[in-house]
Amino acid sequence: MLSTELTVRTGSQVVTDLTDRAARFCADAGDGLLNVFVPHATAGVALIETGAGSDDDLVAALAALLPADDRWRHRHGSHGHGRDHVLPAFVAPSVTVPVLGGVMQLGVWQSVVLVDTNVDNPERRVRLSLLAG
Repeated sequence: MLSTELTVRTGSQVVTDLTDRAARFCADAGDGLLNVFVPHATAGVALIETGAGSDDDLVAALAALLPADDRWRHRHGSHGHGRDHVLPAFVAPSVTVPVLGGVMQLGVWQSVVLVDTNVDNPERRVRLSLLAG
């Protein structure tokens, strides 16, 4: 198994594309399964289309579904931070992608993205692990 950890600066950006970094990690790996995992209680990983408005649609959907307001019992941190702790129930903290010949087998429009609504923590760790086949 190959493994590495990325440091990702998100700032106030909710969706951060990890596809190129993950592709570089897989480039010399042959065949296997890539697991992308974020070890944080307030972030997730998704496969979505980016750059054509889908990432903005995801941000809008999360804002509607998980508003940053006072409804949350978990209240430390910035206003509405409790919603950040609910996010991983909707956007899982990991995804698995097949890799063949060192190339992630993503669909034409799929990208691997970090989803992070927590503005209190602008730096995230992302673990890439490749289980060789």
